Amino acid sequence: MNQEEIKNIDNKNATKAYINEIREQIIDKQARKLFEDLKWIELKDISPCKSDLFPTVITGKGEKILLIHGFDSCFLEYRRLTPFLKKNNKLIIPDLYGFGFCPRSNGNKYGFKYLMKHLNSVLNYYSKDQPIGVIGASMGGALALELARQNPKKVNKLLLLSPAGLAGKNPKIPWPFNHLGAFFLRQPFVRKNLCRQAFADPTNSVGPAEEQIASIHLKVPGWQSSLADFASNGGVSNCGLPKPTQPLKIILGKYDRIIPKNEKEETSRTYNSNIEIAENSGHLPHLEEPKLVAEAWKEI
Repeated sequence: MNQEEIKNIDNKNATKAYINEIREQIIDKQARKLFEDLKWIELKDISPCKSDLFPTVITGKGEKILLIHGFDSCFLEYRRLTPFLKKNNKLIIPDLYGFGFCPRSNGNKYGFKYLMKHLNSVLNYYSKDQPIGVIGASMGGALALELARQNPKKVNKLLLLSPAGLAGKNPKIPWPFNHLGAFFLRQPFVRKNLCRQAFADPTNSVGPAEEQIASIHLKVPGWQSSLADFASNGGVSNCGLPKPTQPLKIILGKYDRIIPKNEKEETSRTYNSNIEIAENSGHLPHLEEPKLVAEAWKEI
């Protein structure tokens, strides 16, 4: 599908068309399996475009778990953890607002408050009268904390995987630097380097399948503009306190090279008794040690 064809259909259909185009080209078998469970749900008052539908993977049976992916990622981030959890749990894996395969309609704004509005809507859509658990990875860990604080009766326990954004304060990046940053982040050599940096042992853990998934959402219409708007609003930061009231565990990768040292130290001071170290992981324990993560969830 060329750019002219994309311009002739609305963002929602463009996103669906893009997924239909690439899903059979995906190398990773577990990622292809997740696409089979992808649903498009209607969430009221989230987007100015009333016809927007939001991508969410629904799979498994049992107690419900909401899984929140990290920055500039998508639901495919949970491809290796899903098989361990879906046997006894119903998994709800949305793409965050303005990320992954979400539609980016004209007039949409992106930032922390919009992410939280979307997540609250997803939580209300699926929790009904029964509380659910939440797993958050990287930036998704910070969002999971805030979601739990805002919904003490709807969220019953938390697992944070190498959470980012718990300490420190991100600056708001003005135009045109926000767009320059997004353009830079799109470059193949940058994507490849970040993908390798996220794993503890990139030589043995990163290949064409991992690199493909790390960049697969970049051609979704509106990717650069939504990321630039997100940066101009300061992203997600300083979400570590106050502590939520729900039971909580944090898994930190021993070889995490993504989270700044001072943020890791602050997280360790604040949540010391809640922390478990994944000895063979970098920033992605749910990809590098999914069985350990699944066992940790059972123990909370």
